[in-house]
Amino acid sequence: MNKNITIRKSQSVESFLQDASKHPLLTIDEEVKLAKRVQKGDEDAMNRLYEANLRFVVSVAKQYQDRGLSMEELVEAGKEGLKIASKKFDPSRKFKFISYAVWYIRQAIQQAISEHNGNE
Repeated sequence: MNKNITIRKSQSVESFLQDASKHPLLTIDEEVKLAKRVQKGDEDAMNRLYEANLRFVVSVAKQYQDRGLSMEELVEAGKEGLKIASKKFDPSRKFKFISYAVWYIRQAIQQAISEHNGNE
């Protein structure tokens, strides 16, 4: 995955979102083509699918604020879920990628919250 789009302590979520929004959204046809390339092991296609959907991670992470993790930590966890979804997405199922990925994003965030709260 492209390491340029990460949240550092000094970078605000707004700045991250601004960086992520530089990647254009994909059409359904583009998603399908990229996903088929990902299934064949194309890392560039996986990165493009991932980067085009990073802005949605912030949207989901906002739903989990005030549960023990900072917004930056929530976004980082959500990015891991997005990464997993980028690898596992099956375009033949006729779902939009983000409809599929949101479950992985949520699961990763919930897992991070659970681990954090269990370790206090």
